[in-house]
Amino acid sequence: MAAQNHLQITIPKENQVPEEEFDYSQRAQWIRAAVLGANDGLVSIASLMMGVGAVQENVKTMMLTGFAGLFAGACSMAIGEFVSVYSQLDIERAQIKRDKATRGQNREHEEGNKEQLPNPFQAAVASSIAFSLGAIVPILAAALIENHEVRLAVIVAAASLALVAFGGIGAFLGRSPMVKSCARVLIGGWMAMAITFGLTKLIGSTGLEI
Repeated sequence: MAAQNHLQITIPKENQVPEEEFDYSQRAQWIRAAVLGANDGLVSIASLMMGVGAVQENVKTMMLTGFAGLFAGACSMAIGEFVSVYSQLDIERAQIKRDKATRGQNREHEEGNKEQLPNPFQAAVASSIAFSLGAIVPILAAALIENHEVRLAVIVAAASLALVAFGGIGAFLGRSPMVKSCARVLIGGWMAMAITFGLTKLIGSTGLEI
């Protein structure tokens, strides 16, 4: 039986539709910044609640303290990120104007540069949301627990699990050793909670009425 000849059509490379280009490094930077923001919210609010728990057993007091810390931290993160990114935006805009004045740019290249400029509003919202997501973990962990000792233990346990998760995500994005990254983040969080608890307990034991 004679072999059949198959007609093979080859499309020249210059006529092929290029795949959509995507800056994965930029996305990784955003995700990594979000993880760091969430980790900051988690450690800050967990430590704050542990500090209050060192001198106060009332669950309402701890919850109000946690929410106050969440609101204050989220606003602080948003404002700080907005100011920082806006300063970066001004610098990059000035650099684009200098480049255009000295070397000249075509319109397409100029529009491409504008698309790559940082967005202060987007950075502020992302930073605030990331902080809030991390901060809500210890608050939810303590919400329905009446026993004071159990409540503190649950806060530490929930915060520890979240710290390991954040450390793992950060290690994956940064291509760093997973175990070392998780251990570093976990130990750092434990130290923050222990120091806050211990110092607040010390201040409370000196006779300061809270």
